[in-house]
Amino acid sequence: MKLRKLFGAAAVSAMALAMAIVPASADGGKVGVCIYKFDDAFMTTYRNALEEMLTEKGYEVSVVDGKNDQAEQNNQINNFITQGVDALIINPVMTSAADQIIDLVKTAGIPTVLINREPTAEQMAVYDKLVYVGCDASQSGTMQGELILDTENKGDINGDGKVSYIMIQGDPENIDAQLRTEYSVKALTDAGVEVEELDLQRGDWDRAKGQEIAQNDLTKFGDEIEVVFSNNDDMAIGALQAIQAAGRTVNEDIYLVGVDALDAALNEVKAGNMTGTVLNDAVGQASGAVEAMEELLGGKTYAEGEQSIYVDYVKVTPENIDEFMN
Repeated sequence: MKLRKLFGAAAVSAMALAMAIVPASADGGKVGVCIYKFDDAFMTTYRNALEEMLTEKGYEVSVVDGKNDQAEQNNQINNFITQGVDALIINPVMTSAADQIIDLVKTAGIPTVLINREPTAEQMAVYDKLVYVGCDASQSGTMQGELILDTENKGDINGDGKVSYIMIQGDPENIDAQLRTEYSVKALTDAGVEVEELDLQRGDWDRAKGQEIAQNDLTKFGDEIEVVFSNNDDMAIGALQAIQAAGRTVNEDIYLVGVDALDAALNEVKAGNMTGTVLNDAVGQASGAVEAMEELLGGKTYAEGEQSIYVDYVKVTPENIDEFMN
């Protein structure tokens, strides 16, 4: 699949810059935005950026909460179609529902940008007014592994020749969760590091579940755990609470990495309570989604293999943390 890179590290996090990159709309129009659920920390940042950019550019914007229910989201998409929106931006509840979503928007002929959860190239190819804007999740997983490789002992705290880890996974149906899980560990094994998976549990991107999983694993495995991989920052912060309650100290007797670079995680990296995180650039992706939407509204169509637009992830460490703090 061919990729089009929108922004690198230089575009990270400046809302004004992100707005400046996207040309202003002369006529405006109605835009429907479907978010898989509002109480996801990363998607809250993303949807707020989207709404602000679109409103600033003169669009009439409606943003709806799918409540993590695909049937509910399908109804919302149908309602937007009935209302005659000019374009849709959709964060699918379920990646496996991509065919349903694409069929709805194609039948209605509405230009559509999918965000955050990527269908296959074959699924998108059936509709040339459809584009995906997001990140290559394998890159974020690789960067998590590199954060561990960059430590003085490459994650092998107890010196037994292997890195023993637990994996707190998001929704395993989500391709981001699958790839972050695979590639974080692959980065270690590709570097010749022996690994041992002590546990892999589904945390559904939720802080409370991350805390529960880490607490149970710390009770079960104790000092055997050298690394906690978390598919996102919210679960990582939950895990940190369990780590601290167990009397462990991050970067001394355990390592902890996440993804998203949420403000709360940045504070913990700054304080030395997380080994690092990976910026999932919500503002850059929102800017890319708006730009792609305007291109579609302007009549652009996308050929098969050209429908995925990726924004780079960026490693966040104690050494560069000040670049990302507000």
